[in-house]
Amino acid sequence: MKLKKYRGNPILSPNEKNDWEALVTCNPGVIYDDGVFYMLYRAAGNDENHIIRLGLATSDDGFNFRRVLDQPVFSPCENNFDAGCVEDPRIVKIANEFYVTYAYRPFPPGQYWRFEHDVVNVPDCGPDTPAALKKNLGNTGLAITKDFIHYRRLGRITSPVLDDRDVILFPEKINGKYVLLHRPKEYVGEKYGVKYPSIWMKFSDDILNWEDKESHLLLTGIEGTWEEKIGGSTPPLKTEKGWLMIYHGVENGGCGFYRVGALLLDLENPLKIIAKAPDFILEPEFDYEIEGYYRGCVFPTGNVIVDDTLYVYYGGADKYVGVATCNVNELINAFIEI
Repeated sequence: MKLKKYRGNPILSPNEKNDWEALVTCNPGVIYDDGVFYMLYRAAGNDENHIIRLGLATSDDGFNFRRVLDQPVFSPCENNFDAGCVEDPRIVKIANEFYVTYAYRPFPPGQYWRFEHDVVNVPDCGPDTPAALKKNLGNTGLAITKDFIHYRRLGRITSPVLDDRDVILFPEKINGKYVLLHRPKEYVGEKYGVKYPSIWMKFSDDILNWEDKESHLLLTGIEGTWEEKIGGSTPPLKTEKGWLMIYHGVENGGCGFYRVGALLLDLENPLKIIAKAPDFILEPEFDYEIEGYYRGCVFPTGNVIVDDTLYVYYGGADKYVGVATCNVNELINAFIEI
């Protein structure tokens, strides 16, 4: 079973009227609350440093989004841990606040699509400079908001010596613990039992305290397939049958097309995979998914369920925003039990 792409895709495109989003609008975090779809989208202009910010758009129907402001609502914070870029938000609601995990770098990455794979700009540093700065590592921060306009940055929630992104919170505690998915690139090799970057899970009593918590392997890639290198994509959604989790897979060790898979996790023990989609449910097909800054990429970062319809929001070719839908029960019924 495959998700059905909206015929009006892309639903958000670069806006040349605003310099800060003239080149890129992609990888949106989306949540549905009180009848409104809220979208935080990654945006960048045509500057050499490639500073990345977040814009805000809203919708009543999940397809037609309107930009709320002509300015970004969340930007890199000068002389702070996330001074270089903020990107790829994932949103969950806990109590009466929205928690946003977001990837960041201490320095702007530069126009990375012009570089070799996985290469970004790095600063001139001395021998005693911390690795996070010296390597311009991708890390993950946490912010909270009540209105998507005003934010409080809670700080870094991943290790300063790891490139650790695709960090996603579950929307509620499980057995009294907060639960987090992450994808540290350095967790590969004999020590970790995996050949390619994989999806790991942590549990904590405190939503800011993750660094000293044990990482448990949830899912690793399958060599020679569309999902050799994998990572979490969207916040897990609670259903009667289990936690629905969307993830992305990349062929050729992370250098090929991005596609999308789905899992069902046990409600009480999310480390237990109950079932899995037998094949990918989304892949690059159209120009807005192939002709961009990463050729051949669908990268989901937001999903919601409204009236049994699953909406999956994704970045296309690191340039556009698209949406695809299906009946969530039909999708889960097509899974193969593990």
